[in-house]
Amino acid sequence: MLLKEKTVIITGTSRGIGRAMLEAFSANGANVIAHARTRSEELESVMASLQSTYGNLISPVYFELTDYPAMKAFVKDLVARKVTVDALVNNAGITHNALFQMTGEEELRRQFEVNFFSLFLFTQQISRLMTRRQAGSIINIASTAGSDGNPGKAAYGATKAAVICLTKSIAAELGGSHVRANAIAPGITETRMLASMPELAVLEAKQAADLRRGGKPSEVADVAVFLASELASYITGQVIRVDGGLK
Repeated sequence: MLLKEKTVIITGTSRGIGRAMLEAFSANGANVIAHARTRSEELESVMASLQSTYGNLISPVYFELTDYPAMKAFVKDLVARKVTVDALVNNAGITHNALFQMTGEEELRRQFEVNFFSLFLFTQQISRLMTRRQAGSIINIASTAGSDGNPGKAAYGATKAAVICLTKSIAAELGGSHVRANAIAPGITETRMLASMPELAVLEAKQAADLRRGGKPSEVADVAVFLASELASYITGQVIRVDGGLK
């Protein structure tokens, strides 16, 4: 087990890549603080099953990441309970598919509020706990859209480009405190997000990858486990594409 007795915060664990993260980190022995926007019986059942299978501790926490008072209250509680946070996985986010000229101001602001501003502020608070301990790993889920400039992904891609830049800045600033920061940039991945994309666009994207298929959420989660572990102790400031060789 790569992460036995380590404590990891994962945001957006209710489905997709976040759910796969919850499973992969549990399988590797981590105690997981599993964030989701709202409680669901399905998620509670999954967490109970994982705990039973792997013997790790999973602590659910529910709040909107854009609810900054709730965010601060959560971090304050961590401090009060003297919880050690070994890794933070910023997975939660939303997608948007629309041409640049058809993207309105309200949607643009919503994309940045959820995908970037909340991530920035949450990481800011959790990283303070890490720098005090002089240890920690921050893993931000970006996207190939943040560097490739895909049609119909102007707003979403811009938020992920911001996440990539933030990751590199964090790595440079916090490296002296032995806190690492890396980003994972998935390509086409088999999640519910694909349902919002035109079928032809999804097919073309899969065919553009060397492996001629979409990725599995578990394949992204496994990279996150690696980056959180001591196997990646000399890796920071990197953007790791998990895209099947997307061209």
